[in-house]
Amino acid sequence: MKQLILTLVFLGFTTILSAQTAREEIENNVHCSASDLFAYPGPMQVCLTPAPDGKKPFYISHYGSHGSHYLKDRKDYRMPIDVLAKADSTGKLTELGRDVLRRLRLIDDEAEGRFGELTKLGAQQHRQIAQRMVERFPEVFEGSVVVDAKSTVVIPCILSMENALQKLVAMRPALLIRHDASRHDMWYMNQYEKKMYTMKKDSSARAFYQAYAKKYNCGDKLMSKLFTDQQFVNQQVDVEKLAQAIFMLTSNVQNTELRKKLSLYDIFSDEELYNYWKKCNTSWFVNSGFCLLGDGMQPYSQRNLLRQLIQDADSCIALAKPGATLRFGHSSMVAPFATLLDLNGIGFKTDNLDVIEKKGWRSYKIFPVAANIQFVFYRENPDDKDVLVKVLLNENEARLPLKSETEPYYKWSEVRDYYLKRLAEYHGE
Repeated sequence: MKQLILTLVFLGFTTILSAQTAREEIENNVHCSASDLFAYPGPMQVCLTPAPDGKKPFYISHYGSHGSHYLKDRKDYRMPIDVLAKADSTGKLTELGRDVLRRLRLIDDEAEGRFGELTKLGAQQHRQIAQRMVERFPEVFEGSVVVDAKSTVVIPCILSMENALQKLVAMRPALLIRHDASRHDMWYMNQYEKKMYTMKKDSSARAFYQAYAKKYNCGDKLMSKLFTDQQFVNQQVDVEKLAQAIFMLTSNVQNTELRKKLSLYDIFSDEELYNYWKKCNTSWFVNSGFCLLGDGMQPYSQRNLLRQLIQDADSCIALAKPGATLRFGHSSMVAPFATLLDLNGIGFKTDNLDVIEKKGWRSYKIFPVAANIQFVFYRENPDDKDVLVKVLLNENEARLPLKSETEPYYKWSEVRDYYLKRLAEYHGE
C-alpha cells in the first residue's frame, strides 16, 4: 500500500509537469521560448519519492551540459547591429528600432572578448546542482569516497566541472577528487562520427523541415516595428535571418548579468515567441530525436556514452563505497542521450512534426542550459544484490520505458538488460 501511494504521488507529479501546453508555458514564462538557451531553472520537483524500505543511495552516475554562456560567434552579435546601424544612418529606423539598436550594442559590449565563455550564472548553476546533489543524496558523499569527474576539452565544460567540484569539496572536504579533460575520452564524452553527421544533414529531411518551418515565419511583423521604409527592408534586409538573430540575442540575455538591466522580449508578441520556439524545437527533434523524416537513428549517436555509463556502473556497484562519476559536456549530447534513454516517453518515433510537443518533446524541459541526467543507485548494503536505480532529468524524477512496481525506482539488472538490448538493435557500425 505504501509503495502504491508513492507511485501515485510520482504519477501525479509527472501529470502536473505535462498539464499545460507549450504555448501556455511560454506565455507564462517568456524565457522558455529560448529553447536550448533557456537558463537552467532548477528542479521543479522539490520533494523526491522516498526509496523503498531499507534502500539507500550509494552511487551517482551523471552527464550534464555546461552552464549559461555567451554566444560562440561574434557574428551572432554584430550582424543585427550592422543591419540596424546601416538603416539608422539613413533614417530608416523607427523610435523602437533605434532603441533596439541601443540595447543590442549593450549586449555586444558585454560579450566582447568572451564569445562562447561561461557566464557567472553558468558557474553558479553548476555549484547549485552540486550542492543539491549532496543535500539530496548525502550517503553517496560520506567520508573519503572518490568523485571521478571528466569534461570535454571545451573551456565552458571544464569550468562547469571545476565549479561543481569546488562546491563538492567545500561541502565534503574529505572527498577524493579526480578530474580530467582529455581528447582521450572524447569518443564517448562528445562522440563524433562522419557517417552519423552526414545522415543528420540528409537533404530530404532538411528540405521537409525548412518547408515546415516557413509556416511559422513571422519576421515581417518585427520588421514593421523596427523600420520606417518597407522598400529598404525589401532591398537591404534578409528578414528571417535578421529576426532570428535578434531573437537569439533576446533569448541569451537571461544567461548573462545584463538580465538584471535589460530585456528585448517587449518587441515580440506571445505568438511570435511561440513561433520562434516551435521552429527551434522542431529542428532539435529532426536532428536529435527519432525523426523518421531522415534516418531516424540520431539518438544512437550517444551509444558510446550509454555503454560507458553501464560499464562504469557495473564496476562501481562492485565497490563498498563507490562515490560518484560526473561527466560534463554539451546540450547537443543531452538531447539525443535523453531520447536514447526514452526518458518520460520522449523516445517516440514519428514523421509528423505537428505531434512532437504534445508527446513531450519540449526543448526547455529536456535540454535547457546546464541540462543534466543523473542515475542514482540504491541498495541496503554492499552485499545487497537487488540494486535499484532512479533517473533524474534536470533533477526531476523521470519515467523509464520499463514496468516497475516501485516506480520511479527500477531494478538495475532490468534497466541494464533493456538498454544493452536497445544498443544491440543498432546496426549502423
